[in-house]
Order: sequence, then C-alpha cells, then structure tokens
Amino acid sequence: MTSRREFCTQLASVGVVGVAAASAIGAPASGASAAGTGDRSFWLNVVRQLADPVLEHLARRELKRVMPVETRGDPADRRRFTHLEAFGRLLAGLAPWLELNAPGSAAAAQQKRLRNLALAGLDAATDPASPDFMNFNQGQQPLVDAAFLAQAILRAPGALWQPLESRVRRQIVAALESSRVIRPPTNNWVMFAATVEAALLAMGEPTVEDRLENSLRRMLAWYKGDGAYGDGDFFHWDYYNSFVIQPMLVDVLACLRRHDGAFDPVLRIVEQRARRFAVIQERLIAPDGTFPSLGRSTTYRFGAFQTLAQVALRGSLPEPLRAPAVRGALTAVIRRMISFPGTFDDRGWLRVGFCGHQPALGETYISTGSLYLCSVGLLPLGLPPTDPFWSDPPATWTSQRLWSGESLSADHALEDSPAPVEVPTLKRTTAG
Repeated sequence: MTSRREFCTQLASVGVVGVAAASAIGAPASGASAAGTGDRSFWLNVVRQLADPVLEHLARRELKRVMPVETRGDPADRRRFTHLEAFGRLLAGLAPWLELNAPGSAAAAQQKRLRNLALAGLDAATDPASPDFMNFNQGQQPLVDAAFLAQAILRAPGALWQPLESRVRRQIVAALESSRVIRPPTNNWVMFAATVEAALLAMGEPTVEDRLENSLRRMLAWYKGDGAYGDGDFFHWDYYNSFVIQPMLVDVLACLRRHDGAFDPVLRIVEQRARRFAVIQERLIAPDGTFPSLGRSTTYRFGAFQTLAQVALRGSLPEPLRAPAVRGALTAVIRRMISFPGTFDDRGWLRVGFCGHQPALGETYISTGSLYLCSVGLLPLGLPPTDPFWSDPPATWTSQRLWSGESLSADHALEDSPAPVEVPTLKRTTAG
C-alpha cells in the first residue's frame, strides 16, 4: 500500500498539494510552478517532444519510412492513414503558437524552426511526387485528418498558408477537395466535412453547402443541453465534445462570420455553450491533476481538454474560472501524462496509452499517428507570455479549493433555449 509520505510525494511531483495536506491548498502550492514562465517553458518542452520526430522526418520526406505504427488493428490498414493523422493533429494543436507574433520571446528560435519544418511538411505531405505524399481520399479515415490539417490552417493562416508558394497552395487545395469523395456518417464526423469546407472558403475556393452549412445544421440539432452535444442522436460519455465537436463548431463559425456577419448569432450561441463546457472540464481535473478515463479514444491523453484550452486561448474564460488556475490545472494534467514512464518509445515516438504505455486501451482505429491529438491541449501557447494566463501568479483550481474545505458557490447548469438554431446560407457566386 502507498504510504502517506509516498502519496504526498506523488502529488508534489505534478505541482499540487495533496488532499492529505488539504489545509494548504487554499494558497498557491510550494512545489507548484513558481510562475507562469516556468509553466510555459515546460509546455514548450512538450512541444519539442511531440513535434520534433514528426516534423523533422516529414521535412526530410522520410516520415513514412521512419515512423513506427503501433496499433491493435491491422497494421497494413492503419499504415494507410497514420502519417496524415500525426501531421494534421500535431499542427492543429501547435497552430496558435506558430501564429503568435512574439519576436522577443525566449522561444522565438524554436518557433521559427518549427514553422519552417511545418511549411516543408505541408509540401511533402501534398506533393504527389513525394515519398511522404499522404492519403486524403482512400478509405474513410482521411476525412478526419484532412479536417485537422484544415483546422490548423484556419488557426494559423499567417504561419501556415500565407508564406507558401502558389504551387504548394494548389497542392493543399487539391488534397482537401479530394476528401469530398468521403461521405461523413451521421455523428461528429459531419464537423470534419464542415471544417474542410471552411478552410477551402478561407483559401478563396468554392464550397459545398451540404458539407458546410448542412453539416452545421445537423450538428446543432444534436444539442442536448447544459453545453453538451450528442454524437449523433445519442449522448455519449466520452470526450468528443472536446476532441472534435465544440472546437470545430467555434472555428468553422468564426471563419463563416468573417465572410458574412449573418453567422454572428450562431457563433455567439456555440461560444456560450463552449464556455459552459469549459467550466465542466475544469471541474473534472482532480487536485492531483488526474481526470476520469471515460469512453473511447482516451489514448488522446490531454487532448481531452481542447475545449477548455480553446476557451482560454480565445480569452473568454467565464466566471468562476481564473486564467492562472486553468493554467495550473492543465499543467498538472500534462505533466502527469507526458512524464509517465512508457509514454514515449526509445526513439521519442508516442506510444498507445492514457497514462504511460497501455496498449489494451487502444481501439483498432488507434495507431501511433492518432495519439498526436494530445497536442490540442496546448492551444493556450498561442497567448503571448504577457497574457494573464501566463503572467499571473499561480492559483488553485476548483477541485483543489473544494477539497481543501473552501466554501464555494454551487455549480449550475446552463439553461439555454432548446429551440433549433437557424444557420444562414452562405452567399455563393459559384454553385456548390
């Protein structure tokens, strides 16, 4: 049995004070990150761990040759998809930081290097003559990761689109358009179709209403209340509201609003729901930085908190959330998961698991590339170091405060209207 001393030592290792020392939780913990700069440095080291193997090998056009494919499914089958999974998902999380203009920051050289590697990777992944040319249209899976790549470009047009030469832009457009042959099932996958179309819209290309506005209409019709959507007609206790649904709704509608202000009311509704869901997510993080492994795809690790991370990135954390407390909670989660023995193999690639190497947790659709969706938990790196999220002193998060005995106001549901949300139709000059 774990002793009290061992238990407290384990909690201190993730920067929190344990329940056994609950009386100390009301104040910022000693052993926690001394300041946001320390937390940010830790997050940037996680970026290096995740990005270097994928982007360096892809830039050299050797990713398919070098990257391992760990899976409980058919390795030959998953090999058709896993490389686009790794690239698209990694960039979806790194994009806001790659877009950040902070030339005097300590990480400026790291950011410039990874930007250049990402741009070279975009060419390598979409050039039909490249040995790393990726699959955007064979089978069903490519629609998913075409969408994550599209989401990355939506999040970082200045870093991942504008610097590209016209040849590479044409390659990317062709790759994204080719994914239209894949018809999404009636579940969260409709957001993949919508995200690809939104990126094409941002690139100045024609879009298809059935894959863009109609996909939004389907998704919004599955709203269940209190900030949560069904995955199709049914609600599932998993993290797909955060892996996919809420972040893509926000990003797609933000893109549409930039083109037509008529989409503003819909965006406001989904943002309100996302803020409520962020409150729920913050309360799921225990005092020691653990959280429940619920439902499928938990091997995406701290990507489960993308909605909370995105709301923080957009500077719209609602009361009672406090930016430095959210920083502390997310840092504790990331530190626990990324530092656990077995998370990476001896060459630096992620391994299947929730906490360490747990291959039995991987569904047959999970492979090495899938795991890089954890990067979307790092979205707040897109905030400058001077933002209160990073610059404010450490603060305790909700579960720490409650388990220390602090008296806090009760949590309450979001009582928004169940009425269907009207989604406008985009004005098109070319028939879609």
